[in-house]
Parts: sequence; structure tokens; C-alpha cells
Amino acid sequence: MQALTAPTIFPCYAAADRAIAERLAALLERGADVRVFLDEGQMPGGADLAEKAREGRMADIVLVLFSRNSMPSRWPRARWEDALVKEPAAEGVRIAFLRCGDCIPPRVLTPMFDAARLRDVKRWVRGSEAAGPAGPAGPPAAEFSADLEVLGIAIADRPGTETVPSIALAREFARAFGADFDAVLHLDSATGTLADMAGDLAWQVGLHLEGELTGNLEHLRMFLEARRFLVVLEGGAPADLLFGGRCSTLISTGPGEPSEDALRQLARAFDAVEDWTEACRLARQARRVAHDRFRLAECFEIMTQWRAMAEERGDRPVVDEASRELVWILDGWGRTEEARQLEQTRAMEFDQQLPLFFE
Repeated sequence: MQALTAPTIFPCYAAADRAIAERLAALLERGADVRVFLDEGQMPGGADLAEKAREGRMADIVLVLFSRNSMPSRWPRARWEDALVKEPAAEGVRIAFLRCGDCIPPRVLTPMFDAARLRDVKRWVRGSEAAGPAGPAGPPAAEFSADLEVLGIAIADRPGTETVPSIALAREFARAFGADFDAVLHLDSATGTLADMAGDLAWQVGLHLEGELTGNLEHLRMFLEARRFLVVLEGGAPADLLFGGRCSTLISTGPGEPSEDALRQLARAFDAVEDWTEACRLARQARRVAHDRFRLAECFEIMTQWRAMAEERGDRPVVDEASRELVWILDGWGRTEEARQLEQTRAMEFDQQLPLFFE
């Protein structure tokens, strides 16, 4: 769905070039979130292309399609320079030119694109610096070129979801097609819990999700699907992390490197540690980081695990410490009855230990 404030584009083209204009309009509306005045931009027979470009300045962006059908055989500079160069510059209207076929437009008109590479036009419309054949990322790796083009059509030129077996291919796609997205988000989906993954993804886009996992996932979905993001799931495809809307998702069944997210690293270390003193240190550190990053769903999981481990070891002070944190989180989530029951249990267990200090 396009935003109500989507930029507008006015393509100026001859009726004989309608098919090219339609392909361009479809590509831009799917992949650049714009509104194209396709019918308004078609020139009637005998119309002047420069005058049509003047008419098009009612839009945010003007695209002039040059072809043997739209250009006169002789076109002196005085006839087109004001309409195509000076006036758009003075009014702050973005204008670009698309060469269709073997016509020869004026060389000084820039930016100039070729109809064989409509994706470059899309990237320019999006405001990307990578609006050329290579862009700042450089040309795609030759070994992946065929696969990359298929993926480009499927999820870069439009929203969609695709799966590839190779993490190398997934990362090369993200590098080569990053200009087609507002942002590229890489997520380790091979390790950790769903709460870990959701918290990691939310942190990457600057969201503070202090609620329960279900609500966090819904908030994350609404945020991502309203934007032209690419989410690269490295190592699996959790159903709750497949996004629609304007978002594209690329799934690599092969895993990448474990996440470098600080909280997920602490969770991994906590899961693997055997020394109880070190486990307690990691749990407390994870709690601090989770609070700093507003990621309470992950904190809740770690505190629950820590409390269970402490009960197995009979470490009553740690049981009490973890229980207090869980009560605080539950109460903040509005789960007051669970918080009250846990607090009663905690108080009773802790109070039973008090007489030992006075005997």
C-alpha cells in the first residue's frame, strides 16, 4: 500500500512508447512507493515534448522518455533548454531522461538513463547514490549474477519473500541491491529464541519494545511492513519473522555468523556457562543490558531460567533476586495476578529462611 504522501511522478512519452512507460510505472510504484501519472503523461499526436515536460512540473519528479516517436528530427537547444534544464532547476523539480531505442537525445541532459536498465531509474527516484550500473557497491559477483537478477526481480523490484541455500548468495544480494531498500537488516535466525531475534531486529531499527513477545512481534511487524526494508534471515525462517507489506524478506537456509548483538551474546554465554558464579554474573549483566535497551521480553526469559537454576542449587538469595525482577516485569505488563502470586511465593520462601539468622 502506498503512503498518502507518496511522491508523484509525471512521465512524458509518446503514445507509441506506452508499453515502455507502463513497465516503468509498474516498476516505480512497486519498488519506489510513488504515484505515477501515467495517463496524464501521454502526449497526443503532434504534441511538443518540451511543453509536455513543462506540464509535468505539477508533479514532484518529471521523467522524459526520448525516442524516435517523441523527439523531432531537429531539436535546436533554444527549443528545449529552458523547459528541460533551467526551469526545473529554478523550481526545484527533479527531472531525468530515459533513452528508448537508438534515438540521440542532447548529450548535456543529465541524469540520463537507458530503457534497457529501468532499475537504475528506480534507484534514482528513490534518491540512491547507486543509480548506475555498478553504484558504490561495485558490480555483482560473476558467480552469482544469474541468481542475483532473478532475486532482484522477485524481491528488489517489488516486495516479496525468497529463499536461497547459500549465505554467500544472500549477502551478495544484500550488497548488490542495497540501493533498492531503505535499509538492509541482517538477523541471525539460527540461534537463540524468538524473543532474542525480535529484540535484535527491533534494536537494529531503533524500536523500544518493552512489552511481551506477542505484542512486540505485532509492533515490529507494523513498523517493518510500512517501510521498504530488506530483512535477511540467516539460518532459518521463523514464521513470526516473515514480513509482508512493503518489506522484502530473503531467507538463507545456511546460517551466517552468530549475532554480534550484545544481549544475544550474553544470552548465549549464559546458556553455555557451567560455573555458577559466572552464570550469576552473566545473568545480572544481561539484566542491565536488557533494561538499557528496553528489551524486557528477553530479560524475562533469562530471569526465569536463572531462577529455575537457582532453585535447583538451593541458592535462596538468587531465587529471591530473580523473583523480584520477574514480579516487576509482570506487574509492568499488567499481569498483576501472576505478579501477586509470585510475590507471595517469594515472600513466603524468603521469610522461612529468616529464623535461621536469629537462632
